[in-house]
Amino acid sequence: MTKLEQLIKELCPNGVEYVPLKAIAQIGTGSSDRINANEDGEYPFYVRSKTVLRSNIYLFDEESIVIPGEGGIGEIFHYVNGKYDLHQRAYRIHFISDKVNTKYGYYYLAEHFKKFIMMKAVSATVTSIRKPMIENFLLPLPPLTIQREIVLILDNFTELTAELTAELTARKKQYEYYRDKLLTFGDEVPRVALGDVCVKTRNITWKDTDGEYYYIDLTSVDRETNEIRPEQIINAHNAPSRAQQIIQANDVLFATTRPTLQRYCFVPEQYDGQICSTGYCILRANPEMIMPKFLYYTISTKNFGIYVENNQKGASYPAITDSRVKKYRFPLPSLKEQARIVEVLDRFDKLCNDISEGLPAEIEARRKQYEYYRDKLLTFKEAGA
Repeated sequence: MTKLEQLIKELCPNGVEYVPLKAIAQIGTGSSDRINANEDGEYPFYVRSKTVLRSNIYLFDEESIVIPGEGGIGEIFHYVNGKYDLHQRAYRIHFISDKVNTKYGYYYLAEHFKKFIMMKAVSATVTSIRKPMIENFLLPLPPLTIQREIVLILDNFTELTAELTAELTARKKQYEYYRDKLLTFGDEVPRVALGDVCVKTRNITWKDTDGEYYYIDLTSVDRETNEIRPEQIINAHNAPSRAQQIIQANDVLFATTRPTLQRYCFVPEQYDGQICSTGYCILRANPEMIMPKFLYYTISTKNFGIYVENNQKGASYPAITDSRVKKYRFPLPSLKEQARIVEVLDRFDKLCNDISEGLPAEIEARRKQYEYYRDKLLTFKEAGA
């Protein structure tokens, strides 16, 4: 029996009381707007996102939980202890009862608040919440000794995951440095344009097909791992107007809409012959000149990112044309040298992104372990039930 199980057996063998937040907490919004944000501000400024801004004023000096009133409902939670500024559409939950450990309340809301809100919804999503919805959320109140033990366990999980994530971030920066270094050459290596080493692609004729296809749109590429994750199956009857381009295995896709977001991917065998949006530029390598993976790594470099930023057009919704992408010039070594570089970068990439190996695998395992224990630790029998 664990220490926590022993405490529960001794201190609350018959269950715990569930109390609405309105009985134990002050709940309300801030009064600030984003105009208060100052990059060098002294105090944290909580708005309606995971990103914490800075401000030169503070509205509260306390320990509390902050959640958004709009957007990210049930996904965003901040634990605060000290002086902070607060947006007019973000809520603070400040416990006034000495029976509640605020960090315990933070963990419990992070686990259960979204499920509670979705039960109140009349549609599949909740875009905003109001004070009464928060006030009626029920918080189980085991003795403080138990709350503190739960916080200690979950804090340890969180700290370990943060350390692993920081190490992975450092490793990714190291990878990016060596990638750019490996793909930098002197004048002895000829420069070519992307268009010179790519072959033509073709579009689908929907009226002549009755098949079904995965559709890779601009949301289908994971920006963290550069993996394709399509959610839509299309055919001649439901295909969006932009679903036109036939892709092949080993193609490289680069999103030309809002291109500085750097949405790009290497097409694996499983998506050979599927359809992608015209929002992508398809780069199909001429194998006599360039390895597909070398082409993929070329557009992942800092130099290509700078080129895209300098050549995009439009202020509110910037884009870059396919023809402009294909005018990007880069050094092209021999196929033998390309193979050597690709082998090195593939190893680096696997260490940084493959969730079946190394740090990514350990972080994924810790995340699942944390979620399992958080659910287990924050589930209580209700007294009298």
